[in-house]
Amino acid sequence: MADALATLASMIKVNEQKGMKPIQMSICEAAAYCCNIDEKEERDDHPWYHDILQYVKNREYPDQATENDRRTLRKVANGYVLDGEILYNKRKDQVLIRCVDAVEAKKILEEVHEGVYGTHANGFTMGRQIMRFGYYWSTMEGDCIRYAKKCHKCQIYGDKIHASNGHRFIFVVINYFTKLEEAASYANVTKTVVSKFLKREIICCYGIPERIVSDNALNLNNSAIAEVCNQFKIKHHNSSPYRLKMNGAVEAANKNIKKIVGKMTETYKDWHEKLPFTLYDYRTSVRTSTKATPFSLVYGMETVLPIEVEIPSLRALSELKLDEAEWIQSRYDQLNLIEEKMLKVLRHGQIYQK
Repeated sequence: MADALATLASMIKVNEQKGMKPIQMSICEAAAYCCNIDEKEERDDHPWYHDILQYVKNREYPDQATENDRRTLRKVANGYVLDGEILYNKRKDQVLIRCVDAVEAKKILEEVHEGVYGTHANGFTMGRQIMRFGYYWSTMEGDCIRYAKKCHKCQIYGDKIHASNGHRFIFVVINYFTKLEEAASYANVTKTVVSKFLKREIICCYGIPERIVSDNALNLNNSAIAEVCNQFKIKHHNSSPYRLKMNGAVEAANKNIKKIVGKMTETYKDWHEKLPFTLYDYRTSVRTSTKATPFSLVYGMETVLPIEVEIPSLRALSELKLDEAEWIQSRYDQLNLIEEKMLKVLRHGQIYQK
């Protein structure tokens, strides 16, 4: 109170010839700077990029814009490109990402965070994912952080991996180079289950691996597994029980799967139904050790999300314009260039391990 009175005294000029009027003072519940914000700020029906769009399209300035406003608009507009009626933001790496309005941004937030393939990622991860999918709006990072903080599931997340449909275990296999992961839930992970999983989910889908590394559990070291390895000429190695980090890739994958499934689960009885969607998200997320998605390293292209069908990204729009022959040729080009991407991943992985 004393500081407030001292500040007030320095702001008022006292006229000794006239009487001093009484000063009314009140205590506000919120901070003073919050009271200066007009909550009834004028809002129009235009998207946030309306002024930029009008300038890029017609070289028009907003009404009542000062010279300084016009200079700022010209500078900002240099980072945007117009294609038809769709405005794109030009990233620092010259990649174009579509500008979306508030309604579209809300749909994208819902889909990425808690949609069919949503994993309830934190705000910073959501922002990076949305940009990688090809969308942009001016308050994207702040909106992602606020959305994640308000998410009920993210606040009550706990250990939800319990018996469901008789299944109590998740069997996980991961490719050490691409970090592509395969997993399935079982009531018990027996040697028969493991041998069938290797044949159906690994060999039949991705081909014969050169070697398999596992821990020393009995269900992974027995005559059935030895028979599969001998049949397909696969080398089987065991990780050292004295060095748990040797199987660190699988342990990290287990932790991520458990965390994602726990957030996606509605009730503890349906977690096994969310496992395929969990794997999809894991495969389409950038891994720190490779700086690429496992899906792109295996198939040579990024997957298309459901939201890209509803709100077409630049990639989706460009593919729609291709005929069948051109699309096939572009697919060949992607596969031919995948070796370069793999070499970059290999070099980054070597640096990452140091």
